[in-house]
Amino acid sequence: MSNKPFFYQDPFPLKKDDTEYYLLTSEHVSVAEFEGQEILKVAPEALTLLARQAFHDASFMLRPAHQQQVADILRDPQASENDKYVALQFLRNSDIAAKGVLPTCQDTGTAIIVGKKGQRVWTGGGDEAALARGVYNTYIEDNLRYSQNAALDMYKEVNTGTNLPAQIDLYSVDGDEYKFLCIAKGGGSANKTYLYQETKALLTPGKLKNYLVDKMRTLGTAACPPYHIAFVIGGTSAEANLKTVKLASAKYYDALPTEGNEHGQAFRDIELEKELLLEAQNLGLGAQFGGKYFAHDIRVIRLPRHGASCPVGMGVSCSADRNIKAKINREGIWIEKLERNPGKYIPEALRQAGEGRGGAR
Repeated sequence: MSNKPFFYQDPFPLKKDDTEYYLLTSEHVSVAEFEGQEILKVAPEALTLLARQAFHDASFMLRPAHQQQVADILRDPQASENDKYVALQFLRNSDIAAKGVLPTCQDTGTAIIVGKKGQRVWTGGGDEAALARGVYNTYIEDNLRYSQNAALDMYKEVNTGTNLPAQIDLYSVDGDEYKFLCIAKGGGSANKTYLYQETKALLTPGKLKNYLVDKMRTLGTAACPPYHIAFVIGGTSAEANLKTVKLASAKYYDALPTEGNEHGQAFRDIELEKELLLEAQNLGLGAQFGGKYFAHDIRVIRLPRHGASCPVGMGVSCSADRNIKAKINREGIWIEKLERNPGKYIPEALRQAGEGRGGAR
């Protein structure tokens, strides 16, 4: 019998969030008191507005850091001409999409919402329905494709005509904020999610690296590279592993520690990430047509595992890197700032008429 004292380990101890947000509205939130503590009251309209705006923004704009990575390809003397051609077309496509009419990708994705609700946040219930209505409003009111099919029986299907249902996963956490990650996940990148059931025998430096390179090669180019690739080693279950893959590919776990501990905290292996990125560049697949830029970056996360298991997960976020954070606090509803003027990343010598002037909100 163990005499080790109890210790609760936050499985994913993240550093302070440095995401830049803009205030959508200060309406639909208020502060009240319950049993001597202040609580945040959130009206259903707040959740609907948040989902509506987040999926609108993510459908037409991408993160500035992603756009900078695309632009860096144009300035890299080691990039192939094919790499540079693809990068330029992506920036031009983004410049058009940022005007808010034609979306970044014709596959406008499955709407995925991960929410973490502080214990001092009170909504009165119905959170999923309020968020789903926001998704509905986005896809109905914007120029977005409906991709969801409902099964009438095992073999007959019908398009739902609204892009619902959305995947909505809500969790209870400490605090007085309601935080969200919203993902518009296209079928191409979703199809490049894999789980491999391995054993401890894989956990040696030479074996693991070569194994991951071999798996990375199987991704191919059908899901629109350059990719943001995520590998997750370990996990208390297969589903815990793949959930971490999804969030890691969206940069949700970038602020994890870089070393483990005896209590099982998740961590990133920065050195292995660098080694795998170099291997990805040497694959020769490039940004779809041969070259260096098969991947923008790679994330490798290590999780605790059952002694008899070693799940390995792999997934990507493609060039339509549609991930956006949002939150609700006592100041109001906040949405992550995405790049509204991607045309500015196009070198002036390559710009066409109208590029670099910014888009519409």
